[in-house]
Amino acid sequence: MTVTAIHPVRHRLSMLYLDGEAAMKLDTYTLEAEGIRVGQTLTDEELHELVQKSEAHRAHEKALYLLEYRSRSRKELKDRLRREVGDEAAENTVAHMEELGLVDDEAYARQLANTLAQSKRFAPRRIRQELAARGIDRDVAEEAAQNAAQDAISAIGEILDRRYPCIQDEKTRRRAVNALLRLGYGYDDIRTVLRERLESFDEEGESPWQ
Repeated sequence: MTVTAIHPVRHRLSMLYLDGEAAMKLDTYTLEAEGIRVGQTLTDEELHELVQKSEAHRAHEKALYLLEYRSRSRKELKDRLRREVGDEAAENTVAHMEELGLVDDEAYARQLANTLAQSKRFAPRRIRQELAARGIDRDVAEEAAQNAAQDAISAIGEILDRRYPCIQDEKTRRRAVNALLRLGYGYDDIRTVLRERLESFDEEGESPWQ
């Protein structure tokens, strides 16, 4: 196969033409680093090696770019890289990022669990679900969720004060219960807090939870 043209395209890629036909888009840096020139002849093995080097470089650059903005779990990073490169390049790159300390699922789980508990008031159950969705190991997710957990009764009270102050209204109360369940709080804890709030409002001591 003879390289008949190399045309730059978007995102630092170049279209490689072989024997007069557009063959594939490869990383421009890799083409230049490997000294690929028009008129050069490539064997199947050389082309395969070139593709692998191109994907490896693209994956490495993309990983650094993604991790610059925020931490990611191993699964998140690999899934994102697989949109642009093959499984092998994605896996090798993620492994390299782990060696560099840029990807650490345990540290990521602790950080995210604390953020979800403090900023969004998620309960441990919801935190575990969020971590699992990001590919975090079950035991790691469980430990991170429990360490980040706040007192359920206090957290529910804070949420009601901030978002649902008028729980005497039945519709508001139902919305509050559904929202708290979505946040991962148990029904018994929710009912306990609501009962106390409602009884404090009810001069006759009657409560719809009785």
